[in-house]
Order: sequence, then C-alpha cells, then structure tokens
Amino acid sequence: MPKDFLAEIVDERTRKNPAFPDLVREAETRRKLARKLAALREKKALSQTVVAARMGTSASVVSKLEAGGDVKLSTLQRYCAAIGEKLAVAV
Repeated sequence: MPKDFLAEIVDERTRKNPAFPDLVREAETRRKLARKLAALREKKALSQTVVAARMGTSASVVSKLEAGGDVKLSTLQRYCAAIGEKLAVAV
C-alpha cells in the first residue's frame, strides 16, 4: 500500500532532521495548551484586549500565545493570572 502524502513529508523531514518527530509533538503540545487557554478565556467572557491590558502587554502577544506560539513561561504565568487561573508545570 502506498504511503500518503503527509507520511512522505514526515519521512523526508525526519531523514533531514532526526529530531523532526519530537519537534512535531512539541508543537502539538503547544497547540493543545493554547486551545485550552483560549477556551478558558472565552468561558470567562474576556476579550484578548482585556487580557492583554491585565498582562501589561499587547493583544498581538495574547493572539500569538493562543495560536500556539513559542512563548516564555513568564508570559504563560501572566496570561493565567490575567484570566484568574494558576499555571501548574510538571516534569
């Protein structure tokens, strides 16, 4: 059975960079966290602009965070505080 297009891309990228599958998993983890944070913000009826003001930053920073961007831990902590939550980190 022939591989699908996505599997071919993953195989090609993995040959070029053996860490590629790990990078994909890390990106997926960030996206899941971002979706959860955005859902919490929306549940509390807070706009990105309001959260940004509470954080002392711009709405574009909040948008980047909620899009799964690679942000600092301190930014995540400030975001959580701005929406009335606490960030818990485990290793």
